[in-house]
Amino acid sequence: MKSLTGRTPLIEIDCEFRGVRHRIHAKHEALNFTGSIKDRMALHILERAYAEGAIEPGDEIAEATSGNTGIAFAAMGRALGHPVRIYMPDWMSRERVLVIQSLGAAVIPVSHEQGGFLGSIRMADEYAAATPHVFRPRQFDSAANVQAHGETTGPELLAQLGRSPTAFVAGVGTGGTVMGVGRFLRGRAPGVAVHPLEPANSPTLRTGSKVGRHRIQGISDEFIPSIVKLAELDRIIDVWDGDAICMAQRLASELGIAVGISSGANLLGALEIAHEQGRDAVVATVFCDDNKKYLSTDLCSVEECKDHYLSREVRLHGFRVIPMPENTDT
Repeated sequence: MKSLTGRTPLIEIDCEFRGVRHRIHAKHEALNFTGSIKDRMALHILERAYAEGAIEPGDEIAEATSGNTGIAFAAMGRALGHPVRIYMPDWMSRERVLVIQSLGAAVIPVSHEQGGFLGSIRMADEYAAATPHVFRPRQFDSAANVQAHGETTGPELLAQLGRSPTAFVAGVGTGGTVMGVGRFLRGRAPGVAVHPLEPANSPTLRTGSKVGRHRIQGISDEFIPSIVKLAELDRIIDVWDGDAICMAQRLASELGIAVGISSGANLLGALEIAHEQGRDAVVATVFCDDNKKYLSTDLCSVEECKDHYLSREVRLHGFRVIPMPENTDT
């Protein structure tokens, strides 16, 4: 699994925003083992758990997730011989449930009345406390989540760019990506700006708890995870969910880059920062997954591109792919 995870290509997108040409760099994470950036974290958590004796052969894995992490643990867990049990809010896309089930894992849906995301975590904890031989990855609290991106995503990005970025932008679900990549980059280039991103419809990072609703699955999970240290980060970027949908739709229909909704949000956030920094900005982000787990969602419906959306001011001109250099160890 290690050879199937990480070392993803970097996509350099040639685009125009508010009349200024920019090149945004995005890690193409759909090429990981199960198709998302969460494979990096799941693999690292399992490797560390085995090394520390926190999981034994045959133990059950029980995790709370909005989808991609559940898919990653389902696949990796089954490959290693573990039964897997996934607690997931019942409003996530149908594709997520079917993929997890196809990988041999049990899915326990959790309703709003049962507590949503926080209810999923509580139910997974209660199950683990009452059941012998259950390993809880606890992605929202795991230092290994942050380390995964500090040891793989960040070094890969720097090697592919061949220079230090001026900024990194990433949507916050668990926060592992923005914290891990951010810490790595700042260790190499102290002046780099690191911006967390969340839905404007549901500004959890700004408020500390769930406010409103949004359609960017995989980020803004109703609370601020313990691994997110806002004091270490630059200002929070807000993107409307409809704007993210419009941008993701255009990446697919105009460039053939089929990505999920959070990737559309990340591109818009990166463009906002690039515009602020000027023509010499080198801004990086991540395309977390592809569009295949969103076919039943509004990503594949007609979305009104409202007058205040940033995507209305974006022109996509093309892209090139930057592979991993052959002589790197990451």
